[in-house]
Amino acid sequence: MKKRETSIVSGGAGFIGSNLVDQLVRMGHKVTVLDNFITGKRSNLSHHKKKNVKIIKLDISENRKLDKYFKGVDYVFHLAGLANIVPSIKNPKKYFMSNVLGTLKIIEAAKKAKIKKLIYAASSSCYGIPKNYPTSENAEIDTKHPYALTKFLGEKLVMHYASIFNMPNVSLRFFNVYGPRSKISGQYGAIFGIFLAQKAAKKPLTIVGHGNQTRDFIHVDDLINALIKIAKSSLSNKIFNVGSGKETSVNKIADLFGGEKVFVPERPGEPDRSCADISKIKSNIDWEPKITIEEGVKRLLKNINYWKNAPVRTPKTIELATKEWFKILSKN
Repeated sequence: MKKRETSIVSGGAGFIGSNLVDQLVRMGHKVTVLDNFITGKRSNLSHHKKKNVKIIKLDISENRKLDKYFKGVDYVFHLAGLANIVPSIKNPKKYFMSNVLGTLKIIEAAKKAKIKKLIYAASSSCYGIPKNYPTSENAEIDTKHPYALTKFLGEKLVMHYASIFNMPNVSLRFFNVYGPRSKISGQYGAIFGIFLAQKAAKKPLTIVGHGNQTRDFIHVDDLINALIKIAKSSLSNKIFNVGSGKETSVNKIADLFGGEKVFVPERPGEPDRSCADISKIKSNIDWEPKITIEEGVKRLLKNINYWKNAPVRTPKTIELATKEWFKILSKN
């Protein structure tokens, strides 16, 4: 009888992680989820049977006994970490512990276990405000805040271990991921999570600045497809952008949602544009994004009730949350 493949998903109770767990289970994998449940939700995994998904509550940056969870594991998907930009400015040490030290501990445990592949969830925030669009993996690194810095340092560790210790590591720089279970804060899916909570509460949609700024939005199903294909490939010691390769304005997203809009002051230090050059990943594996932004929003609105109890952002709460951001970044 063929051995059942096994995977670890750190941050597996979160937005992207829980969607990945769903797909791995559909593929027949036995999955171990490592999550501290600060942002992840047990309800995101409640539909899985214990024989398929083992859930371990721990903080990877503090736990000293990770090795036992990695024995016999085939694939490691390291998605755990802190992703909110503003809190990273207020508490950079916390972000260093989670995103850098936590990543080091995951890599060390995976190295001892001799896994088939380790995939690291890096961030397109490492590019800061790029000079060229679409932005390729060779673009200048310009980390604008502690979140971006710590995610990039995590990537450097992953690549260093791939080079020095011949580990089968790959880093994927996520652009703006959205889809089922999108959070209302953080780097991934934030605009969608905020709009969904506001839409569910029948409140106006808050748009930062003029709304003409663009982002590269990729549906989580397309991202998961890329993660799986990279895991199954022979690739290692590589860095890839993962996005849609297209720009969509915030105003267009709001129009697709429909309803009243409210404009709030723009934030300093944010790029006006975002667009991934995805030619590298497309040429290395048989992958390309398939879900259009129109189709993605339509799917989300069908399940709007998921966000009915989520905190609703208002112009006032946004102003309070970003006060520190303005104070620090406006000096740069």
